[in-house]
Amino acid sequence: MDTPLHSLLHASHLLTADRLAAVVADFARQMGASELVVYLADYEQATLLPLTGEGVPARQELPIEGTMAGRAFRRVEVVPSTGGPRGHRLWLPLLDGVERLGVVEAVLPGPPGAELERDLQALVSLTAELVVVESAYSDVFARLRRRKTLSLAAEIQWDLLPPLTFGTERVVITGGLEPAYDIGGDTFDYAVNGSAADLMVLDSVGHGLPAAVLASVAVGAYRHARRNVLDLPEIARAVNDAIADQFPGSRFATAVIARLDIDTGRLRWINAGHPVPLILRGSALVRPPSCPPSRPLGLQEGKPACCETRLEPGDRLLLYTDGITEARSPQGEFFGEQRLADFVSAATAAGDPAPETVRRLMRRVVTHQADQLQDDASIVVLEWLTGEEHQLVL
Repeated sequence: MDTPLHSLLHASHLLTADRLAAVVADFARQMGASELVVYLADYEQATLLPLTGEGVPARQELPIEGTMAGRAFRRVEVVPSTGGPRGHRLWLPLLDGVERLGVVEAVLPGPPGAELERDLQALVSLTAELVVVESAYSDVFARLRRRKTLSLAAEIQWDLLPPLTFGTERVVITGGLEPAYDIGGDTFDYAVNGSAADLMVLDSVGHGLPAAVLASVAVGAYRHARRNVLDLPEIARAVNDAIADQFPGSRFATAVIARLDIDTGRLRWINAGHPVPLILRGSALVRPPSCPPSRPLGLQEGKPACCETRLEPGDRLLLYTDGITEARSPQGEFFGEQRLADFVSAATAAGDPAPETVRRLMRRVVTHQADQLQDDASIVVLEWLTGEEHQLVL
C-alpha cells in the first residue's frame, strides 16, 4: 500500500499549481494533521503569504519579524506553537535545498511523535520541490508573492536571477536586491561546477527598463562565456563586447566577475570599475591585495587585469554595488563600508546564517534611507567552508 508521500509523488506528475495547496493538505490529513497551510515569502522577504485552495482554511498574511511562523523562516527550524483556537501547531521551514521559500503550518490534534514530525518534514520537502517545479509552468506563485505591482524592469530582473541562495558543505552563496519591486540595473549571477564557484555582481548604468535590458544582455553574455569554459579575462571580454555591440556610445556596466577554487580557497576576480570586494575573517575586515580596477564593461579595450588572493576557512566574501555603501540617510550619512562590515560581523557572531544576514542587511539599508532608496542596492555573500564545521550551512 502506498504511503501518502508515495501517493503525492505519483499525483505530482499531473498536478497544477492552483491545486497544490489543496492536494498537499489532503495528504497531510491522511498522515494525521487536521489542517495544513503553505505560506510563501514575498519578494522583499518581509511577509509570509498563504497559498489558497479548495478545502484549505483561510489564513491572514504574517510578518516574518515577530511571529512564530517568521521564526521558523528566519532560523530554519521547526517551531511548535500551542494554545489558541487551533490547538497544537508546527511551523516548518519550506526549503528548496537551502533556499528559503516560506513556511508550512501544520495543525495537529496533539504534540506529534517523532515519526509523524519526520513524515511531515518529508512532506514539506516534497512540497517545496513541487513549488519550484510548478513555478516554471504557472504564474500562481509569482502572483501570490507580490504584495504590490512589480515594475517591468523588476519583472525582467527577477526572472533573470538564479535562486537567492545555494549551499553545500563547502560553500554558501546568497544574494539580495532592493528595491525588490522596482529594481532596475543591479543584478547578480552564479554557478557551481565541480570545484569552481563562479560569481558576477553587476550594476548597469542608468535606471529602469533601459538598465534592465542592458543587464539582461550582460548576464546572457556572461552565462554563454562561462558555459563555454572560458577563463575570467575572456569572460569579461565577452561581456564587454556584447554590451559595446548592442549599446554603442556611453552605455556600460560596472561589475566584479569572480571565481573561487572550492578545494583550495584560491579566489580570482576582475574588477570592472566596481566597488572593491571585501572579506570578513571572523570579526575583522580584510581588504584584498591592491589591484587596480579595469574600465567598466562596454568601455574596455584589451585584456582586463585579473586579481588574486586566498580565502581562509570561514571567510565571508562580500560583492556588492554602490547602492549599499552609498545609501544615504535623511541626515546625509552614508551607510559605508565599515557599517556594512560591522553588520555582517555582528550577524556572524550572533550565529545568523548567511541568507538571514543578507535578508536583515537589505532591510537595514532600506531603513537607513527612511524607505526612500536613491539607487538600486544588491549584494552577494559567499562563505567558504572546510566541510568539517558542525553547523548547518543555513
